[in-house]
Amino acid sequence: MIKILFVCHGNICRSPMGEYIMKDLVAKAGLSDRFEIASAATSREEIGSPVYPPARQELAKHGISCAGKTARQVTTADYSYYDRIYYMDGRNAKNLARMLPANPVKIRPLLNRDVADPWYTGDFEQTWCDILEGCQAILEELA
Repeated sequence: MIKILFVCHGNICRSPMGEYIMKDLVAKAGLSDRFEIASAATSREEIGSPVYPPARQELAKHGISCAGKTARQVTTADYSYYDRIYYMDGRNAKNLARMLPANPVKIRPLLNRDVADPWYTGDFEQTWCDILEGCQAILEELA
């Protein structure tokens, strides 16, 4: 089983979008039994909060539900448990570097550029496109 964790600042927009987009892709590929996928935050700000409504709506536009997901913070146990930890931007990378051991094979960016942050841009469609691109590349690499 390949265990993947998506990480962003608050775990209410980008990382849960990554979690549920990836779950959808592996389900459609008939590979759900080969993957375990989750998401977490680098900050404590949103712990226990549900997915931000516009992010939830963007997922729903594509037929994906994230019902029941609440934000949690990444832990050192996650480092041991997950095979891959994908972060969304350079700020997430810096925060993870303070929280977890360095390991560029395990901890890596989702894209070769920052994933658009809809918290600031309001453009959840662009974030969807960025995350979908990254998740498709992961599936191609690992499936």
